[in-house]
Amino acid sequence: MHSNNNINVLVFSSDHFINSFVELKDHFNFNFDFFKVDKKVDTSSYYGLYVIEDLILKDKKIIKFLKETSIPKLIIYKSDIFADLKFDDKISKPLNIHDFNEKIIDLVTKKQFRKNSFIKLKDYILDKNEKKLKKNDLFIILTEKEIQLLELLFNEKKPIKKLDILKAVWKYSDDADTHTVETHIYRLRKKIFDQFKDQNFINNFKTGYSL
Repeated sequence: MHSNNNINVLVFSSDHFINSFVELKDHFNFNFDFFKVDKKVDTSSYYGLYVIEDLILKDKKIIKFLKETSIPKLIIYKSDIFADLKFDDKISKPLNIHDFNEKIIDLVTKKQFRKNSFIKLKDYILDKNEKKLKKNDLFIILTEKEIQLLELLFNEKKPIKKLDILKAVWKYSDDADTHTVETHIYRLRKKIFDQFKDQNFINNFKTGYSL
């Protein structure tokens, strides 16, 4: 692997392109490996991006592999025929190194942003970017305080007292009125029930609230 920073890229390319890629390694702002058909690939977290040269798309095994992964893909192309594959971005040959580096960093940054924007809550997805709580094809719009409240309940593995919620989400002092918490949770639970018919998403115990 050739190391320039913490971005790891897996390259799918012809032998000729591999040689050119290696020659340019000192100009890249990322690390890279080359894909080998007989090599097991960690698709879960190690590689932030796949870079694909269009000539390699004659290989059916590679096409199948790429169709089955959700990792962002950047195509390097001469023609616009991409074997019925979807790509997150593209760049034409011959490569402009500056543009190439920028596209790599931009795609990986967007991937990380999306990853940090989603939290799985029970059978739901909290989308912080769109400010939505989703389940299948249904969703509700959340306020910023509701998002903070759900994150707090998610991160705590035991019930949280109203006063602790008040201090964590609203930054109120010890003598503040906890009616604010009760009102917001009541409204949020109603929104969830009206859309998802779920009465048990936020539970109220003697010791506090929890998911």
